[in-house]
Amino acid sequence: MVYLKIDHIGIAVKDLEAAIRMYGLLTEPQETEIIEVPQEGIRVAMLQVGDVRLELLQPITEQSTVSRFLQRRGPGLHHIAIRVGNIEDAIQKTRSHGFQLIDDVPRPGVCGAKAAFIHPKSTEGSLIELYER
Repeated sequence: MVYLKIDHIGIAVKDLEAAIRMYGLLTEPQETEIIEVPQEGIRVAMLQVGDVRLELLQPITEQSTVSRFLQRRGPGLHHIAIRVGNIEDAIQKTRSHGFQLIDDVPRPGVCGAKAAFIHPKSTEGSLIELYER
């Protein structure tokens, strides 16, 4: 099986600490981890909520994709990540189904994961991440 389940939901935020407090009140996460990802220009908070994580994304540089997303669309849903067993197989299977990929090869993801994004043009406007961890 290539596609396993929803791994996380990415949410672009302007103020990470305020978002952690707000989503913490709403979801009572079992665990919260904050990670800085300088190569992507973001700080990330991973809130474990049941079997799914909320990934709060705050830009730390104006050049980051999250910064550009916030400028165009404002805070809110950024992407949905589908956990896969093997990222290379998932990329090949996704492409064979006619989806347009942003990443032809996996990129480094948060916490040592591998990731590849499917272009929103081929998913009814939603950014979908294939995520192996």
